[in-house]
Amino acid sequence: MANIKPFVCVRPNTQVADKVAALPYDVYNREEACEAVKGNDLSFLRIDRAETQFDASVDTYDERVYEKAKELLDGMIADGTFITDTDECYYIYELTMDGRTQTGLVACASIDDYANNVIKKHENTRADKEADRIHHVDTCDAQTGPIFLAYRANETIRMVMNRVKTEKALYSFTSDDGIRHQVWKIGNKEDIQAVKSAFDKIDSIYIADGHHRAASAVKVGFKRREEHPDYKGDEEFNFFLSVLFADEELMIMPYNRVVKDLNGHSPVEFLDLIGKSFIVEKMGKEPYAPTAKGIVGMYLNEEWYRLTAKDEIKSDDPVEGLDVSLLQNNLLAPVLGIGDPRVDKRIDFIGGIRGLKELERRCSLDMTVAFSMYPTSIQELFAVSDAGLLMPPKSTWFEPKLRSGLFIHKLS
Repeated sequence: MANIKPFVCVRPNTQVADKVAALPYDVYNREEACEAVKGNDLSFLRIDRAETQFDASVDTYDERVYEKAKELLDGMIADGTFITDTDECYYIYELTMDGRTQTGLVACASIDDYANNVIKKHENTRADKEADRIHHVDTCDAQTGPIFLAYRANETIRMVMNRVKTEKALYSFTSDDGIRHQVWKIGNKEDIQAVKSAFDKIDSIYIADGHHRAASAVKVGFKRREEHPDYKGDEEFNFFLSVLFADEELMIMPYNRVVKDLNGHSPVEFLDLIGKSFIVEKMGKEPYAPTAKGIVGMYLNEEWYRLTAKDEIKSDDPVEGLDVSLLQNNLLAPVLGIGDPRVDKRIDFIGGIRGLKELERRCSLDMTVAFSMYPTSIQELFAVSDAGLLMPPKSTWFEPKLRSGLFIHKLS
């Protein structure tokens, strides 16, 4: 059963929360991060990406960068920018984008649940990407970016959250990208116990986004256990910061594809070849987004097409049946020669938040053909995770992104 516990939260004071809150560290490259922190000395990105405080001669992974992150965090706690709550609580984090609201529970999850697969994964992680966050968490002695988790909806948790949301919010602000952020504190002991007991009965939690952050946080926890062989299991380093969303709250956006060339085929040959696996229909000049599973939009030579998967290529397998797999296995690999999309330089991936016009723009700039996908569903993600399988790369795009800096979990 899932051990989802309340925690003592370090969080920004009410007056500055909107200035502190920052997009996750990994949505920026170094140049973009440096630009993003200009003019905002409170941005949490200065801590998450402390290389922004040095000139380009200092490597991103220099020891001084991690020490600077700790110095900045400790300084903002000391000067009152961050306050430390006095009791273990849950928090509600609600984000509203384009009129659609999703509400999550801020809590700490167990590293043992991660290790024992109560918290299920659908992506592999890379050691090089983990190393940076391991060093950052360990040096700062804090987890600063929450892991995005999902669970099957539970009526008790929903009722507690809905009741608390009738109270005055701790924070309520709209970020520069138009997303409204609201936070409430669940401080009532009966409510806390009701939520904890409800999670005690839930046997599977799923990583929706943040596999590398999760793996890094867990590895720091196990490192601390080695350093403290007399640990009891209730120390804070045994848990990692999370925001948990019920499946009904989440919207997954498509992760679209663009390819540089037709692998030596003429447009006519290309259309003939894909016609073996897909029913090909010309849709005209208007951008086309697929309306159902098993359908892919395609943009080629300033025309949009609808590609409908033929029955013989469909699959009941949790992974092989995904639309991204149908496209990869029956078009990208055999026709366009994209064998491993993780390393092939001829393919690029465009998050659904960028829209279909971005696909057209890329085809006019440096690509030849684009594919608009039907979004993977949260139930498909659950099915892959439950089967102990892995999603193909770039299968899901979650919006809106959780802000860093609103909730910090100290490890000691």
